[in-house]
Amino acid sequence: MRSIRPLFAERRGRSARRTVFPSLAAVGLATALALTATACDSGGDSTADAKASASATASSASDGKIKIPDDIKQKLREHGIDIDKWKNGAWKNWNKDDWLREADDFINPIIKGLWNPDRMREADDPDRGVDDNDLSGDQGVTDPVPAPVRAQAVAPAYHDNAPTAGKVFFDSPEGTMVCSATVVQDPAHPGKSNLVWTAGHCVHAGRKGGWYRNIAFVPAYNNSGKTEAELGNAKREEIAPYGVWWGDWAQTSEQWIEQGGETGGQGASYDYAVIHVTPEQGSGGKSLEETVGSALPVAFNAPAVPKVDSITATGYPAAAPFDGQKLYRCQDKPGRLSIEKADPTMYRIGCTMTGGASGGGWVENGPDGNPVLVSNTSIGPVTSGWLAGPRLGDVAKGVYESVSKKFANQ
Repeated sequence: MRSIRPLFAERRGRSARRTVFPSLAAVGLATALALTATACDSGGDSTADAKASASATASSASDGKIKIPDDIKQKLREHGIDIDKWKNGAWKNWNKDDWLREADDFINPIIKGLWNPDRMREADDPDRGVDDNDLSGDQGVTDPVPAPVRAQAVAPAYHDNAPTAGKVFFDSPEGTMVCSATVVQDPAHPGKSNLVWTAGHCVHAGRKGGWYRNIAFVPAYNNSGKTEAELGNAKREEIAPYGVWWGDWAQTSEQWIEQGGETGGQGASYDYAVIHVTPEQGSGGKSLEETVGSALPVAFNAPAVPKVDSITATGYPAAAPFDGQKLYRCQDKPGRLSIEKADPTMYRIGCTMTGGASGGGWVENGPDGNPVLVSNTSIGPVTSGWLAGPRLGDVAKGVYESVSKKFANQ
């Protein structure tokens, strides 16, 4: 059936456009799903782009040359990428033949200064296609659609009330995009983690694309909870008080790479990713966990959905009526959502958070009463009202442990 392209109303002087989605009378769940990353086309030729300098380490060499680890140099050469051209804008070339796709193809050289306040603040809403093939009906176990739960603003300072939360920024063929993410523990480096948990669709486009570029994490984004107007003249340290941390490795599930689609539902049960980060500027030798003072453990054997009393989802919703600058959360007893009978059943909660909250952590209290990460926001209806996230099992554990082991001796 023909794809219908829903549009969230756009902001900052652009004309608002009506959200359109198909009738799903033939589908068991009568709702249209869309991945909830948010995006805008930043134009790609900003002054920030032109002034940005590239480095694959935390700082540039003293002679102004770019120092790149040998493995990244080799990977760049294999794909015909010139690092000088890359930093000067070659990353904007999304030719399908040059768009790195495979699990071990991830490269993300730091472009210092690229994520300036304007670029971070203007990451906006997506133009995502949705069709009635997103859901295959009530296969497996699906509970009734939950009642909407109104998202509550997290009180600033965010670092005090949600220290592990932050935003992931990245570039895609559609423009500058943003997701939410969570600092998680690293079993190979207790107390010194550099790992971030987010959605798979926040790092990789899925079956029709490859790895996104310029992936960076900003913990406690807009920590003081300023309004968009107040952020207009904000300095970088006000927006990113704990620095900008670039992904030097990212991993998602093979299922997401092979099945994930622009429309909601496809591969959603495996829509998670782990990013290993390094600071753009010096951090005094401190890890991300030491810098923010906290990291969540991840539970890969969480109770079955009916046995979970409450889950709290946190994120930076950017689609109307939100603007992406403030942190919100929803708390609800989860229900079950089954998209494909053969795939794991997902958690689903009532929540009015919109695009931009994608990738944000879902937390419940573990057996010891302490919070643990059990999922992340993956999909939700175009009209908002609920969110769904994958239940983390052996595949998710494999992704997590693989990234941890890769950096175990570093």
